[in-house]
Amino acid sequence: MSNWYFVANARGTSINNLRMLRYLSSNVSPIYHEDIDSSDDVGDTSALVSNDGISSPRSSPSELIFTGNTSIPVTSVLHIVTPEEDTPQGIWPVFRIMDEDGTFRDGNNDGYEHHLDTKTAENSVLGKDLNSTLEHGDDVHLSSLRELRERLCSDYPNHALEIEQSRILTPSKFQYRDTESKDTLKRVHQQMIRLREMDTIFQNSQRQGRFSFYMTCRGEEAIPFGAATALESQDVVLAQYREQGVLMWRGFSLQQFSDQCYSNESDLGKGRQMPVHYGSRALNYQTISSCLGTQIPQAVGVAYSLKLSAANATDDGRETKKAVSLCFFGEGCSSTNDFHSGLNLSATLKCPVIFFCRNNGYAISTSVKEQYAGDGVISRAPGYGMAAIRVDGNDVFAVHAAVREARIYALENNAPILIEAMSYRCGHHSTSDDSFRYRSVEEVQHFANESDPLIRLQNFLKHHKYDNMTDDDFRIMVEDEKKAILYAMRKAERKPKPSLEDLFTDVYNEMPPSLKAQQNQLNEHIAKYPDSY
Repeated sequence: MSNWYFVANARGTSINNLRMLRYLSSNVSPIYHEDIDSSDDVGDTSALVSNDGISSPRSSPSELIFTGNTSIPVTSVLHIVTPEEDTPQGIWPVFRIMDEDGTFRDGNNDGYEHHLDTKTAENSVLGKDLNSTLEHGDDVHLSSLRELRERLCSDYPNHALEIEQSRILTPSKFQYRDTESKDTLKRVHQQMIRLREMDTIFQNSQRQGRFSFYMTCRGEEAIPFGAATALESQDVVLAQYREQGVLMWRGFSLQQFSDQCYSNESDLGKGRQMPVHYGSRALNYQTISSCLGTQIPQAVGVAYSLKLSAANATDDGRETKKAVSLCFFGEGCSSTNDFHSGLNLSATLKCPVIFFCRNNGYAISTSVKEQYAGDGVISRAPGYGMAAIRVDGNDVFAVHAAVREARIYALENNAPILIEAMSYRCGHHSTSDDSFRYRSVEEVQHFANESDPLIRLQNFLKHHKYDNMTDDDFRIMVEDEKKAILYAMRKAERKPKPSLEDLFTDVYNEMPPSLKAQQNQLNEHIAKYPDSY
């Protein structure tokens, strides 16, 4: 295991932690079931993977089990429940397109059947993409994705409309700079690998004391990339702290991630934020706040401003691209006052905002069973007069479809919408957390084996023989990403820290006397005790 050196300096780890560190830091990462050491009790995976590494066929589940043994019926029908219609009877269903073996559901085994009247059924048809990605030119990327879509439409006719509208299955208008291709599907896969490897290496580097703090989104990678591919560049993202994949998709480089975590002179925040508190004005990604839930009412203000700007532009005869704000938060945030205030304000002001709740089972150490007695977070939407949909957060195609349609709904109706994505946090809450004090390693490994979003996407690529990709190709991609991450990290580590003057800049347009006095006081203190600084 060549990556053991990343965790060699970890102190105070329990036996469970050591087993998990081995699991998280294996040479290939847990992308392949056969690479998990046989001495670890990971349960029976024979129903999942055959000897050739491709998932064996199995029937589509009619229900999904999440943290706390919560059983939720599955639907393969994408339907946004609007305030004008009755709410689902019983447990709200979870929308899913792709099963764990990489095949698309045929709908025959759905655990929930939508009973829609004619008018509602007409409105539930997938909306027209307001900024559809059209194919331009004639190259290998257009041809391969077109052939894949044709095969998928033939194999899964019930998903034909979604397959044709999915941007993940459609080439980009322009070539992606990092992959030098227009192939969106391959870029989603590559960036999911990149994010997982970056999380692993950065977390283990923190364990060595190379920087102070880190948070991973291991096991939840389908959420940021499914959402990011459904948004437009003008849409404003207000994230929590596990959505770095959205920023990565929009062009934030490995070097920029590294510079921020090391708080060096190239850090866009000038070293004034904690690690993983990223932000980029150029990429319309608001800087992360540590305070829980503050981004929710802020997202309402952003959406209201976007709404007014679009209306003013129309009145003035100017053309403008309509935009939404998208606010990410965990289910723990739904217990804050900001959650209620934000959702209620957005509904009354009719703001085009997407509230995206990432329900991964735990608010730090508090399980969902201790957070609420009702049906998750999604069931609260009708009380605010708000549209809503629940989605399988480990299915990148379903997340993409839900966010894309939510964006269309928000803009066409000037109204908010709530998405609840069901997932599981496979990592610790942060590097300050030992999650095995409140959950077992067997539970984590069970969900990692059963619902890993990266394994599911790779099963899809292998099952449909896209670009003839194999496990060997995946391993090469993993190694290439590791090298790129280590290069960026070492480069960031050698850069000097920001200037001391940056402590006082960017707070006000013109520095007030009170702040100048503080700056003078600090300079006098350092001059008095030069040997201490």
